[in-house]
Amino acid sequence: MAAPANRRTLVRGALALVAVAALALVATAVALAAFAARADHSGEIVTAVPDFTAPAITATAVGKSAGGATGFVKQGGSYYAYAAVAADTGNPPSGIASVKANVETLTTGQAAVAMEAGSFPAGGSTYNYRAGPLTANATLAEGAKSFAVTSADVAGNTKAANGAVTVDNTPPQAADIQTTNAGTNGLAEQNDTVVYTVSEPVEPESILGGWSGTATNVVVRIYDNGLLGLPLGDDELVVYNAANTAELPLGKVDLGRGDYVSGLLGGQITFGASGTASKMTMSGNTVTIVLGTYAAVGLVVGRSTAAGTGTMTWTPVATPIDRAGNVMSTAPATEAGPADRDF
Repeated sequence: MAAPANRRTLVRGALALVAVAALALVATAVALAAFAARADHSGEIVTAVPDFTAPAITATAVGKSAGGATGFVKQGGSYYAYAAVAADTGNPPSGIASVKANVETLTTGQAAVAMEAGSFPAGGSTYNYRAGPLTANATLAEGAKSFAVTSADVAGNTKAANGAVTVDNTPPQAADIQTTNAGTNGLAEQNDTVVYTVSEPVEPESILGGWSGTATNVVVRIYDNGLLGLPLGDDELVVYNAANTAELPLGKVDLGRGDYVSGLLGGQITFGASGTASKMTMSGNTVTIVLGTYAAVGLVVGRSTAAGTGTMTWTPVATPIDRAGNVMSTAPATEAGPADRDF
């Protein structure tokens, strides 16, 4: 006997629903498999579950704990790892569960260091996650080292971003000292310059607190190492802060002659203590000082035009540091080129 018409209709409807559901399950599985296997060209791999996206890592860095430039560390040095992580954007978002740094190449055993949330300025940028301070291995070969940061949300999605940092164990060294002339050759005067060259960039704040390297006011002093107007030694140049109360850690420059300044009982001349200030700027691995207004300090003291040529010598002090935190060598640098009249 044939089944009633309404029963046949119900059976057909049920079979149709089962077929639609099966097709939907297959399509979902294919989409998830494609999404889970997707990788971008930077090598970052995303693993996902339905309706959630891993928190994006937009920037990473490693830098010494002393601050300043990032991207450099030294063996045995203290450092931080930084990351900028965007808010979780899943639909709906589950929230960020953790951010971890793998700095195993710098510090043995530190492959999953928890990073704390906050606001952390470093190297001219601001990051919202930081790990450390950490200590680099006592022995590390110089050169580029890789590190990684991994973010995870509550749903279990993860994303990794790779970065690189340079290990630099070499102290910066004085490389050259030069002057340029803006008026009479051999006479120190306003707008003449003094140029210090270092073997690599140093941190501007290690020379003057709060200095970024842009033009800042300073005072230049040149001391007479003579008596009764007779040169008993070479004149000497040093740099002071804008208030003319503290010597900056640039060391001393022996001018190679004793007749740039003459005084009855020694004395000094200054540039920028009053009137137009002397200006100090940093560009790369050079520090340039433009002389300001001239003044004399002492008994019957004044400047004079050098009667002959000489060779300057710059002797630095062990205070400035490079981008990795290495302290400046005190080895002197002799003015490059033939002997000349400076200024």
